[in-house]
Amino acid sequence: MEFQKPALVAEQRQTLSPQMIQSIKLMALPLVELKQQIQQELETNPALEVIDDRSTVSLDSLDSSPEPGSPDESGGIDPFENSSDPGYTSSSNYDDDSKRMFIEGAISRGETLQEHLLWQLRLQPLGAEDRDLGEAIIQNLDDDGFHKVDPYTLRPKAPKEEVDRLLGLIRGFEPQGTACADYRESLKVQASLSDEAPDAAISILDSCLDLLEKGKHADIQKRLRLSDADLEEALAFIKGLQPFPGREYSSEEPHYVLPDLLVKLKDGDFVIVLNDEEIPLLGIDPFFNQLANEKGRPGQNADKATDAYVRDNIRQAKFFIRSIRQRNETLLKVARAIVEFQRDFFANGPKYLAPLTLKDVANEVGVHETTVSRIAHSKYVQTDWGVFELRYFFTNSISGAGSTGSHFSKEGVKEVIREIIGSENAVLSDRDIMETLSKRGIKLARRTVAKYRSELELDSSFGRKRA
Repeated sequence: MEFQKPALVAEQRQTLSPQMIQSIKLMALPLVELKQQIQQELETNPALEVIDDRSTVSLDSLDSSPEPGSPDESGGIDPFENSSDPGYTSSSNYDDDSKRMFIEGAISRGETLQEHLLWQLRLQPLGAEDRDLGEAIIQNLDDDGFHKVDPYTLRPKAPKEEVDRLLGLIRGFEPQGTACADYRESLKVQASLSDEAPDAAISILDSCLDLLEKGKHADIQKRLRLSDADLEEALAFIKGLQPFPGREYSSEEPHYVLPDLLVKLKDGDFVIVLNDEEIPLLGIDPFFNQLANEKGRPGQNADKATDAYVRDNIRQAKFFIRSIRQRNETLLKVARAIVEFQRDFFANGPKYLAPLTLKDVANEVGVHETTVSRIAHSKYVQTDWGVFELRYFFTNSISGAGSTGSHFSKEGVKEVIREIIGSENAVLSDRDIMETLSKRGIKLARRTVAKYRSELELDSSFGRKRA
């Protein structure tokens, strides 16, 4: 019979210190969360101080802030309002505060897009079948106001003319331009419903929307043979349209993106700018430096606990500052490598995105792939073509493994497909698109074209014909 006996075994293990764990976490933080982490560190470490805060302060918040010692709403001044006594309560009216807290804590919900459209539908003199079809169309809309599925499949037995009539009715509801396939169709619908729409604006939306999105106004003017005045009037009108009309009623909180980097073309070369103005400049508090320098001097009282407290906080503060500096330096190195690999993208646009892997950048920078993955996480870069997440630039080729396969990337080819569909005179099928890509040297199977088109949320040729 065998027995288990306790035994001592010597082995080596690599463990991470709390400081190293903190440094790794800082590497992955986007700009907004980094600012929050810095604020948290300032609150917990008294040896850390802000030397210069270059981030902007809202003037509205300053204007709305009461001056110290200013009279409260009741007209009196409470000299103890900043008291640290936990038992102190304000002298303001308790009942008023209770009502305010109740109102602020009450659950409120704004009117949804579907509710707003259904209310308008019920005001129309419609029969039971038309009302049922109209409700189905409205319930099929997403937060942008566009169809989730093909509206003609909602009631397969309903005549196409009836569906078209209900679609036209709902598109005229407030907000105008809902019940469309996408923002392109929505803009055209809004222009067609407006009595003030210039003819040039309608022409631009019909045939030059791609040029408009790229800001190529001179090309639009040349193609449509517009005068300066007509072009200016048309652009002013289009700017007043809402490409996503349903978002006015969306209950979702907006997601704000603060770019960590800016890449711009200057004197024929790309310049990378780190958005460090949003990060406060940190340093060591002079008082803690003074305490550290006085330690051990003759005549000074020896207090080991104080010395240890000062020494530990200064060490943590210095390591925190170094970690932020290392994060920024690594971010710049990775960004430079990405720009070098993706020069065609930054010069000519998304359809020139080349295949790129984490390993390619890691070898170029001289770090591990996991470091590149962390630094690219939730970081954004502002370019001439829009704001992109750093991870966007890492994409596989359409054939082969990583960047060792075809020199056409998946995301780049998807942009080419979008361009082909957007500029087509006749409605092209997936096979037609496949043949067009083949003429450009891009070899794809028809089912792959269909897959990429679906990922772009573009209708099939059948759906585009009916639109």
